[in-house]
Amino acid sequence: MPQIDRQPSRLALAGYTCLLAIALTNAGCTRPSTLQEIRSEGVLHVITRNAPSVYYEGRDGPTGYDYELARLFAEDLGVKLKVRIADDNTEVLSVVDQDYAHIGLAGLSARPDFPGRYHTVSNGIEAESVVVYNRDTERPESVDDLQGHTLHLVADSNHQHQLEQLQSENEGLQWKVHSGLDAAGILARVESGEYPLAIVSSNELELNHVFFPMVKKAFSIGNPEDLLWLFPGEQDQTLARAAEDFIAELRESGALAQISERFYGHLDRLNYVGARTFVHHVENRLPKYEDLFKDYAASYDLDWRLLAAIGYQESHWRPNAVSPTGVRGLMMLTRTTAKHIGIKNRLDVKQSIQGGAKYFTMVHRKVPERIPEPDRTWFALASYNVGWGHVEDARRLTEGAGKDPDRWMDVKEFLPLLTQKEWYSKTRFGYARGHEPVIYVQNIRRYYDVLAWMTDSTETAEAPQKPWFKDLEGMEKIIRPIVTAPEREARASLPSELGMVPPTL
Repeated sequence: MPQIDRQPSRLALAGYTCLLAIALTNAGCTRPSTLQEIRSEGVLHVITRNAPSVYYEGRDGPTGYDYELARLFAEDLGVKLKVRIADDNTEVLSVVDQDYAHIGLAGLSARPDFPGRYHTVSNGIEAESVVVYNRDTERPESVDDLQGHTLHLVADSNHQHQLEQLQSENEGLQWKVHSGLDAAGILARVESGEYPLAIVSSNELELNHVFFPMVKKAFSIGNPEDLLWLFPGEQDQTLARAAEDFIAELRESGALAQISERFYGHLDRLNYVGARTFVHHVENRLPKYEDLFKDYAASYDLDWRLLAAIGYQESHWRPNAVSPTGVRGLMMLTRTTAKHIGIKNRLDVKQSIQGGAKYFTMVHRKVPERIPEPDRTWFALASYNVGWGHVEDARRLTEGAGKDPDRWMDVKEFLPLLTQKEWYSKTRFGYARGHEPVIYVQNIRRYYDVLAWMTDSTETAEAPQKPWFKDLEGMEKIIRPIVTAPEREARASLPSELGMVPPTL
């Protein structure tokens, strides 16, 4: 894990030497500013925590809204970004208090104890404290309805000082702070009914809500406030002003909106696609690329419908698709992946499909051969989405719980736990958006089912000799208790679930 260098920089030492020289020789030398010291040392030190709204390890390395801003800021300063990962907000604040980092990224808004303690800069995201409840309980309509109930919240959050202000007029208001949990852990307990009521930040609810269908928003406490970057109060304000100017430039250019869209605008993709939209695209988009899927799938011994389903999940079969992060093409290959597999032009549809087939094959080969199909393919798809390291972490958690780490039905219960500190802290690769690979696999399986249903009647002679995906587990929702569906032949009609959800495109 990256470590913060707690030794004075060479330029800082030079500053101290210079001050001594002033006293001894009356030379006209002054100590450099914080910004000058950073540029001289060549390193920007940041302390943060694991959270989907702040920082996490993605498929292609570190990512997260605040991390991406900090990375771009370091590039703008012409220095290296050095990140240290704290256990929680309490540690982030402690490190910044001691001036052991230049910036603290904690996903917090202004608090009464911040003035004089930190310099602050808005990161471009607003959030508010939201009361949430389990839908099986009665919905609270106002603070009065919270009297006599316990609210659950994480430590060093935006919420406690607001509750303290409300308590003066609502003596029956009570809450419990959980230092060992993060927002996902709180929401998981509201989902299960263990915590009937809780408070979380609205942006963290937004990022996690789709994974916890039993959690509902009741009302907000206070108004939306800017989330902040924190700078030690002992620093001068040169770094904070530079950060403020940099974020203002990103806002003016539209780049800040693109970064925000990457992390907050994708949530609709996690909904199950509507059948009508998919069938429309099968009829109007797929014919342009069907032969390419078939040719390159044959080259890598894949079922072409699986390759096509991956392509649809990635780009909805749009050859010029480009994400704000630079992932592009019909198969949405990253620059690193494309370079690794020898693809020069990701927007060239032939190269993109070939690259997707080659990369999936490479990922598939990483999965232990002892795992039978179709589970081996489900693991490969999850790895294609989130990285094999995180899949291995989930498999270890599965095994530790006495379940089968070689069985997708078991492992997919544990992948979502990688969003919760109490679980990912026990793993090698740490935090992951573990719900996404589960939904990613489920979506592709559904797309494959529909493609198989639509093509089996016209391509019986070309159907695979070993149809991996005919006998599948049921189409259950991923967070619900798993119920295995009986084995059956290929569907003769669209799954009923597909027609009930609004299309994502």
